[in-house]
Amino acid sequence: MDEVVNSLFEPLVKLLSGFLFWDPFKAFGVDIGFRFPLVVMWLMIWGVYFTFRMGFINIRGFKLSLLITSGKLDRNSNKGEVSHFQALSTALSATVGLGNIAGVAIAISLGGPGATFWMIMAGLLGMSLKFTECTLGQKYRVIDSNGRVSGGPMYYLSQGLAKRNMKIFGKILAVIFSVLVIGASFGGGNMFQSNQAFSQMSYIIPWLNGKGFYFGIVLAILVGLVVLGGIKSIARVASRIVPFMVVLYISTSLIIIFMNLDRVGEVFRMIVEQAFGLKPIAGGFFGAFIIGFQRGAFSNEAGIGSASIAHSAARTDEPVSEGIVALLEPFIDTVVVCTMTALVINFSGLANQQTNLQGAQLTSAAFATVLPWYPYLLAIAILLFAFSTMISWSYYGLKGFNYLFEKPLSKLFPIPNLSTKVYYVFFLLFIVIGSASNLWAVMDFSDMMILGMAFPNILGMIFLASGVRADLDNFWNRWKRNNNPDNA
Repeated sequence: MDEVVNSLFEPLVKLLSGFLFWDPFKAFGVDIGFRFPLVVMWLMIWGVYFTFRMGFINIRGFKLSLLITSGKLDRNSNKGEVSHFQALSTALSATVGLGNIAGVAIAISLGGPGATFWMIMAGLLGMSLKFTECTLGQKYRVIDSNGRVSGGPMYYLSQGLAKRNMKIFGKILAVIFSVLVIGASFGGGNMFQSNQAFSQMSYIIPWLNGKGFYFGIVLAILVGLVVLGGIKSIARVASRIVPFMVVLYISTSLIIIFMNLDRVGEVFRMIVEQAFGLKPIAGGFFGAFIIGFQRGAFSNEAGIGSASIAHSAARTDEPVSEGIVALLEPFIDTVVVCTMTALVINFSGLANQQTNLQGAQLTSAAFATVLPWYPYLLAIAILLFAFSTMISWSYYGLKGFNYLFEKPLSKLFPIPNLSTKVYYVFFLLFIVIGSASNLWAVMDFSDMMILGMAFPNILGMIFLASGVRADLDNFWNRWKRNNNPDNA
């Protein structure tokens, strides 16, 4: 059954992969071994721009983000469906997934230890992008008569740009984003997760080899039991799973690091040298930069716009406050969790070794060099990471699907929530496809969809940046004056 799935899926990925990848050196007869994802440069340039445009909010807003997330500034009258912490947990559950385990391992194996440095840079720059898009998500959200919140790039691209006399342009960007977020929910938010969850389970339980199709069916049933409850159900589960899995993963990573403290200087020197191509390995500077930044961006999703969909549901009357909460995500996801994975692989010595292990299996092998029993614990962590990511991405994809199809379908067929039901059928089907597919086909499809979202999203954010900066300055001045903008 797995072979049948691969024969149908892989040709489609090969057909589409040329649209977002480019080989800039091919014309000069140089082969660096990598296709250049255009979105990497796009995210880096605008990550730098928004960091300056928002006055280094990624640094000056960090302490305040912790205070707001704690709930000390919450008010019962705020409109929304979930708390600041639940919104953060939902968004984190979508980003802190197998990109942190499998994606980092792929980055290190392809780009060398130097990729670690560029992943961290992607996280730091991503904090400013995340702040901007999640502020916009709150500012332009829509709340219906039942209190159900809908928000995200679809709404701030269409409504925000309409206020700047770019209504048609905004609608086009919103539609493009919606199509991509649906594809991304099937790809990186779904197929990649189920693929790597099955990979790790079959690694420690060989009996499962060749049975990805059936593993996917079981996983799809479990995911379906949660997602049918909507954002409140998703947020409730995520707020319980995310803190546990992050603490579990970081704790075990720190054990490995502390057991190798004598190699700290050596490892960090190797990371810096290879990050800037001082020691040519695995593609040198280009390999480390391209792969490291790509995998970091894939993991934290800053500039992609997805997290703004979750944060738009938070209970607050201050859009900027939710943007400040959101900037924690790239820090936790990439600067902390991804770095932990990278350091463990580097400390293990597997970073520069040729192995047949891919993705999560390489991370598992790295931990096992010190803790032989760890692959079993990692299997549990991977299932939690995969499960939490899938339930959150189901919500993102659903919002995009409903934006495009809810009204047309309701007019054609008078069936309650038909659009939602149709979407979930496809979403759960793709869990099964991902479990039975080839890793590299899944990776390419995931990258195409998730990273492709950055083009319409950031393009709209550029035109809306001045409004966000004005809101930020207003918020910040009131905060400094009263220590609580809600009381200003």
